Amino acid sequence: MKNVSEERKTAAVPVTAPSPLPAHDEPRSTRNRVARSILDHGPSTAAELAGRLALTQAAVRRHLDTLLAEGLVEPRDQRVYGSRGRGRPAKAFALTDDGRDAFDQAYDSLAADALRWIAQQAGGGEKGEAAVSAFARARLAAQAAGYRKIIEGVAPEQRTEALARALSADGYAAAARSAPVGEQLCQHHCPVAHVAERFPQLCEAETEVFSDLLGTHVQRLATIAHGDGVCTTFVPKGGAPPGGAAGGPKGGGRAKGGGRTRSGGAPGAPRTGTAESGPARPHRTTTRTTTASASTAGRNPA
Repeated sequence: MKNVSEERKTAAVPVTAPSPLPAHDEPRSTRNRVARSILDHGPSTAAELAGRLALTQAAVRRHLDTLLAEGLVEPRDQRVYGSRGRGRPAKAFALTDDGRDAFDQAYDSLAADALRWIAQQAGGGEKGEAAVSAFARARLAAQAAGYRKIIEGVAPEQRTEALARALSADGYAAAARSAPVGEQLCQHHCPVAHVAERFPQLCEAETEVFSDLLGTHVQRLATIAHGDGVCTTFVPKGGAPPGGAAGGPKGGGRAKGGGRTRSGGAPGAPRTGTAESGPARPHRTTTRTTTASASTAGRNPA
């Protein structure tokens, strides 16, 4: 529902001859207007919304029912000031936390500013980047502890699938895909994608956690933060027990000139392209893993 905020972004742009929305987009556009009106004016009744938006109360209630089902609004008893008439007061509808999150907020900017401050306090440069990396690893530590309990309870060949289920429970919409020489762990949602665009250490720390949890070197093929459609991680077959991978990744390497090296992987793992996101762009995300052989570079394992 991120398109709720599109009206706010485009309201100031003059349009001489707007073209009507396709029929299948009209209900969602009107529903966004209903939600936006609640955001601007606070808890509102169906009658108040109908008056502000020039809609019938029946139409407003249909959109409110959908927003209720999606968990974006909730009904509340309307406060009555002064004498109260007969009958029960009309319900007022307020945005839930999820409803507010559907609009653009400053959380991404706040997080980026905080990471920038951490880097500056550490002295900037490589020391600053190391401080951000340390924060990213600490942030994932508690999350990884919960995942480890789940992964240790399944057979080795089921670990990637178990990790995908655990990630999905945390909102990452993850799935495990079979590949000729391993598996692909695909995450269709990333809560920190916008911040990770500026601080790739967040992606690097996550890749390190995956390697440690699965007990094998992994290769990050694509990330949403980098503009790919899906965060995709290649997991080769035959890993060690969780947490027991010898020589596991400890941090990101660097190429000459200050750029981050590409993440490596087991022989046979592709350098570009995933089954779901298409050709992957060059990445700054990295782990210290073996490099794919030249004969298999670019091959899609899916």
